[in-house]
Amino acid sequence: MSAPNLLGTHVHLIGIGGAGMSGIARILLARGIAVSGSDARESRTVTALRALGARVEVGHDAAHLRRDGEDAPTVVVSTAIRETNAELAAAREQGLPVVHRAVALAALTEGRRLVAIAGTHGKTSTTSMITVALQHTGADPSFAIGGDLSISGSGAHHGSGEVFVVEADESDGSFTAFAPSVAVVTNVEPDHLDHHGDAETYFAVFERFLDRLVPGAVLVTCADDPGAETVAVAAERAGVRVLRYGRSAAGALDARLLDFTPDGTGSRSLFRHAGAERELRLSVPGEHMALNALGAFLAAGETGADPETLLDGLAGFGGVQRRYEFKGRVRGVSVYDDYAHHPTEVAATLRAAREAAPTVHGRRGRVLVAFQPHLYSRTRLFAREFGESLSLADEVVVLDVYGAREDPEPGVGPALITDEVRLPAERVHRAPSWEQTPAAVAALAVDGDTVITMGAGDVTALGPEILRELAGGDRE
Repeated sequence: MSAPNLLGTHVHLIGIGGAGMSGIARILLARGIAVSGSDARESRTVTALRALGARVEVGHDAAHLRRDGEDAPTVVVSTAIRETNAELAAAREQGLPVVHRAVALAALTEGRRLVAIAGTHGKTSTTSMITVALQHTGADPSFAIGGDLSISGSGAHHGSGEVFVVEADESDGSFTAFAPSVAVVTNVEPDHLDHHGDAETYFAVFERFLDRLVPGAVLVTCADDPGAETVAVAAERAGVRVLRYGRSAAGALDARLLDFTPDGTGSRSLFRHAGAERELRLSVPGEHMALNALGAFLAAGETGADPETLLDGLAGFGGVQRRYEFKGRVRGVSVYDDYAHHPTEVAATLRAAREAAPTVHGRRGRVLVAFQPHLYSRTRLFAREFGESLSLADEVVVLDVYGAREDPEPGVGPALITDEVRLPAERVHRAPSWEQTPAAVAALAVDGDTVITMGAGDVTALGPEILRELAGGDRE
């Protein structure tokens, strides 16, 4: 069924201000489909969608579904929307069609050549790199990314080209709605066990994702990651062509990282591809980003793009909001914000921050992290691993758990993580109240230090407050 037939002439998105939902809304509006929606609060995203023509209400009420003169809507929801939501309950009572966010996005990709990027970590950055690299070649791909590009400030676009680039989210298994001709799996390790239940079930959903590849599709995977390599082997057994990238010395790689050198807040790398050595320049730090870029290079190359032009595009990649996003510098202290909320992501970001830390007055700058755990279940399951990853910082401040869609669990809180951090006790801190945290973090920092607010919740709001505290507490 085509997108117009599935989604109709009016689409209502519950939680329209979220990264995924707002992207769908942008593409629908660009295609001339009436869009309405609701969100819990006002935001820049909501304001932007209104400016594009969407009707957006704040709060959730059955009356928001349809106004006089509007066609009956198709209602789009994500897993985060509970069945008790007033609008969802009313939609079901009224017999309105209700579709999952991924199904709606998959419908919008019909008729395009789909490039889908999956994996436990690195999806957003890799999807963004592919998009920016293709744009640099002169192509105009459609895209839907789980974060906003720093250059454009948007995470979605309805393009005129044949390629549609999508971040494929495995958190609830809904990425099996897509049918890619080019797929990327960056890595696979247990996560989102609140939904999947156990590691085996989580791994199995990637096998189902493979089943969705169209005939003649290609899979791009990182050979350094055991989980991704398992997916690659399964794909080859099913007759899928596989391209591998990484540092691994074992086996043949289509893009092998030979050398990685930090360069300020970016890097320079040497890699081998098609029998030749090539240089990869990035303005974002970390070897993990260089590996993401190799995956992006291989995937974008499958669309027929020129390799050298793709590398030029990757060199101009300015990052993604909330992915080691620079927020400002005051009194020699640099403040960044990062979305890392899994132990592997935390470790990768902190390693990259260490590599990029400046030397001031003969002293290597320290790395300070204000970490907000995301989900009670994830905190309980990975407390030890979080502690180990956070030990890569010099000072650690742990905030209360951001529960998101979960109810609190007795005994699950910051102490589960702080008890596992392998640093001297005086360098591990339980955050005070939310209002006092910016001042507490700022008080720890000195000239040359890097401060990172980290997590998938509202910790992102603390960066500007920390900068104000560093400036002496002055507020506009």
